[in-house]
Amino acid sequence: MESEVNRREFIKTSAKTGAGLAALGSINFLTKPERVFGANDRVRIAVVGLHGQGWAHVRQYSKMDDVEIAAVCDVDENVTSQRLGEMEKMNIPKPATYVDLRKLLDDKSIDAISIATPNHWHSLQAIWGCQAGKDVYVEKPMCHNMWEGQQVVRAAQKYDRVVQHGTNSRSGAAIIEGVQRMRDGLVGDVYLSRGLCYKWRNTIGKAPVEPVPAGFHFDLWTGPAPMKPFTRNRYHYNWHWVWDTGNGDFGNQGIHELDVARWGLGVKYPNRIAAIGAHVMFDDDQTTPNVLNVAYYYDDMPDGKKRILEFEVRHWCTNHEAQIGSPQFGGGDVPAAEGNAAEKKGPKNTIGNIFYGSKGYLAMNGYDSYKSWIGEEQEPGPHAEAGGNNWANFIACVKSRKKEELNAPIEEGLISCSLLHLGNASHRVGRALHFDPVKLEVIGDREASLILRDGDRGYRKPYVVPEKV
Repeated sequence: MESEVNRREFIKTSAKTGAGLAALGSINFLTKPERVFGANDRVRIAVVGLHGQGWAHVRQYSKMDDVEIAAVCDVDENVTSQRLGEMEKMNIPKPATYVDLRKLLDDKSIDAISIATPNHWHSLQAIWGCQAGKDVYVEKPMCHNMWEGQQVVRAAQKYDRVVQHGTNSRSGAAIIEGVQRMRDGLVGDVYLSRGLCYKWRNTIGKAPVEPVPAGFHFDLWTGPAPMKPFTRNRYHYNWHWVWDTGNGDFGNQGIHELDVARWGLGVKYPNRIAAIGAHVMFDDDQTTPNVLNVAYYYDDMPDGKKRILEFEVRHWCTNHEAQIGSPQFGGGDVPAAEGNAAEKKGPKNTIGNIFYGSKGYLAMNGYDSYKSWIGEEQEPGPHAEAGGNNWANFIACVKSRKKEELNAPIEEGLISCSLLHLGNASHRVGRALHFDPVKLEVIGDREASLILRDGDRGYRKPYVVPEKV
């Protein structure tokens, strides 16, 4: 799929690049010839980040006969020790271990890295991986702001890497079928999609400043973000709810559904974005909203028609729209990361999408099922329940070198993550944004533009996303 990054800008930037990360100095550029995989060859992969979703990566790769988990990397030595013990019980051969990803990337025998670190690290680690000649699986959202996501795409293109985005629904067989059904006209002219992220989230409370736990490398964990005093709310999982390191539930669970909402509606970049939200009900350390409504307006579609994408984040008591999340629907939520009790309250969650057309509507539940209702009487229409495996699709493409067969290519991830950041930026500045979908820039709003470029936070040296990749 063709990237939405401005091609002329990319060519201009690429022509000027040399040793783009000289300031970091420890990333080796691709020097080995491209490996040609035979049918029985195993991909040597390194999993980066082991606490939550990274453990799901380990479990998935361990099931594949053509994959060897050659290395793992985590800045918390306690987590690494725990996971090594669990891997031993699963009869997974002991991998090499690292604390600093830059050391791991020096290993020329590693074919690919699979990134499941906090959001603020995703882009820089993906760029480093591409520069070191590794293929990359990077968790959602692939960037902490819109600009650095564009840099990842440039790096993937320049170094000719296979880069998969962790929006797992793209590999769900039923979701793929549902999108195709809509393309074939099942519900008529689809004019509105509605993404839902209603997930039970309790308060994170207020955590006092305390000494950094032994074995936890806080400087490496902080990386590109501003260095702040250590608290338990700037630590495992709760980093999601702080702007310096996370993007709220919109960028946590929500990006899965936002990606499907955009995919099913058949749109890319919008013309206007309006968001309103707040952090309600709790008095705690969270800085991101737990209630958020965002609308994206598309008024220059090739067919001359207008389309609207709505997205809503809700954190507490809710109903099940279009049966999503209820036992009547079937299927389930995107699998929860371990260690987060709030994600395990399945019956209280409503995670999915609804698409409205001129002949009916279609709903998708999480990542593995869809149902449809047709006509004025809303008669039940086609439905299906079947999952898929985004990691297996990545490995297949690493071996074949056919990037066009990626289900969740990084170029598509960039577009969906850009919508995420545009929505959060509109909320943070408190006004609607006008956007140029060709130049990929906000029109006449310097404050929002700074947020999308991370100018409101900046990068902490030496962990700086490079201007030239």
